Amino acid sequence: MTEPTINLLAVLVATVAFFALGALWYSPLLFAKPFMAALGKTEEELMEGFNPLRTYGLEFLARLVTAYVLAHMVDYAGATTIAGGLQTAFWLWLGFVATSGLASVTFEGRSAVLYALNAGYQLAGLLIVGGILAVWT
Repeated sequence: MTEPTINLLAVLVATVAFFALGALWYSPLLFAKPFMAALGKTEEELMEGFNPLRTYGLEFLARLVTAYVLAHMVDYAGATTIAGGLQTAFWLWLGFVATSGLASVTFEGRSAVLYALNAGYQLAGLLIVGGILAVWT
């Protein structure tokens, strides 16, 4: 196997896009209310003990790792078009994110709405990242 060609600037831009999507996805403009309802918490309850540096720092790091790993998969798949990047991202989401996330519903008793909101965010984010990485080689 040859070494992957990873464009680190593309990974960083894709990370920022994924992170920004999260800010929009869970904002009052989109899904804040159904998200809080599915959690069974108010905004005040969510803000108790909230440490923005820790929370956002860890989230950014998680999106960075996701984008970097997806860059490897996009390279491995030979995806060089938006369609190729979207397809690679979709199959990875379906095989790993959608399936492993179901445990929160089946075993932990979490809301199916919460699962759908979080899985939808992951799908949208991975599609954006996959598209960026595939065309920005």
